[in-house]
Amino acid sequence: MKFGISIPTCVEGMAYPIRFADQHEVVALGVEAEELGFDSVLVNDHFSTMPYVREQFADPPRFYEPLITLGYLAARTTRIRMMTGVVVMPMREPVLLAKQAATLDQLSDGRLTLGIGVGAYRAEFESVHPELAGAPRGELVAEGIEALKALFTQRVAGFSGQYYRFKDVELYPKPKQDPFPMFSCGNADGTILRAARWCAGWMPAGMPAERLATGVERLRGMAAEAGRDGDAIEVAPQLVLCVDRNAVRAMERFTTSQAYEHLVSLRRSTLKGIELDSYASQNLIGTVDDIVERVRRLKDAGATQLAGMIVVANSTDEMREQMRLFAAEVLPAFEEGP
Repeated sequence: MKFGISIPTCVEGMAYPIRFADQHEVVALGVEAEELGFDSVLVNDHFSTMPYVREQFADPPRFYEPLITLGYLAARTTRIRMMTGVVVMPMREPVLLAKQAATLDQLSDGRLTLGIGVGAYRAEFESVHPELAGAPRGELVAEGIEALKALFTQRVAGFSGQYYRFKDVELYPKPKQDPFPMFSCGNADGTILRAARWCAGWMPAGMPAERLATGVERLRGMAAEAGRDGDAIEVAPQLVLCVDRNAVRAMERFTTSQAYEHLVSLRRSTLKGIELDSYASQNLIGTVDDIVERVRRLKDAGATQLAGMIVVANSTDEMREQMRLFAAEVLPAFEEGP
């Protein structure tokens, strides 16, 4: 089992308060993740502030472009893998994204995994691309993944879809990794299908172990239908982490955090019908022993790594405290023997 930490590139006002981490602190958290023994860091992607964040806070959040941030972090680290979770494909242009990803993979000596998804907020997408208002974002993601694969693998690539088109593009250098790993990110059936057909991994969010096991079974079945080995596809769920030596205190930390306020705001949409006590028990909120047991259940359900755990914190000092406790007492429980 591998473990990754989400560093706060584009989450102020949502998972974290405004102000939480400036550009130097974002990179420093990634450097410390490597020093502590985590396997990866994950960055989030937003172009614009969501309306509800503007209503809640007087000041705008600081959103740092994920690929540029990872490029800076690559120069400060040597081992840790860098992941996007997610790059919002509907807001991106595939030739430019392919050039950015290939360059970053070269500069990092083959340490990039490109997580690709629809994005959580249609309003943000339609602000960036008003000409595409109403377009099915899942179709943009599917076209984008196919276009990226062509650019990464063909000497001269072309693509003609409904939303993305290019021709006679010779994109070099290719990524250092061959094949270059892309993950399909999200919980919907279409996300699982894209992972099964084209991707190196599937990255769901906030799934309990039982639902994850069902998703993994579907992933493997779809992969077999596509002529691929489903067991070779990584399963990298993203979860919320709040670890404390006392279970009551861990829950208090969670319920007094900006992350909790964000979840409450989603109860009428993304988390409709989900009780927050149940949500806490399905995520990594509790003592070290609680979390070790939950990770083992996720592993048994088919998870191969926990990508970009979102640490519950209202300050970077609190985030570091939890990262250090997790590294000292949870990571050793999953170290491979000799």
